Amino acid sequence: MSDRFTMKPEDMMKMFSEFRLPHMADLEGLAQAQRRNLEALSAANRVALEGAQAVARRHMEIVQGAMTEMTEAMRGMTGTDNPQERAARQAELLKSGYEKAVTNIREIADLIQKSNAEALALLNRRFAEAMDEIKQMAAKAGQG
Repeated sequence: MSDRFTMKPEDMMKMFSEFRLPHMADLEGLAQAQRRNLEALSAANRVALEGAQAVARRHMEIVQGAMTEMTEAMRGMTGTDNPQERAARQAELLKSGYEKAVTNIREIADLIQKSNAEALALLNRRFAEAMDEIKQMAAKAGQG
């Protein structure tokens, strides 16, 4: 091994003693900023959780409605013996079911998108505030 990659303990201590961290005069401000960061993260998580719960509730309503409609459709199908009429009803039910499924998927997707946008807006707002706070702290430190 080469001696140029090894450092004596006294040289290391000298290097550390010369190393200076930037002065942060406002430790209280820094702590408050961190608290606001955590509050924003908590609020964003709360919004995301509420959104997920709304999606789950709406999904359950959709499933329950579909089951009710399917039961009624099956009852309606037993009322006729005419094969053409039965085929026409089946086609009508399939078309109606498809249209409802597409509508429901769009509704669920909109709920998810709205929830995500709301949570992201909270985080973006706090990030912008945090950047302003850092600029202010740096300006104060530069004056001090």
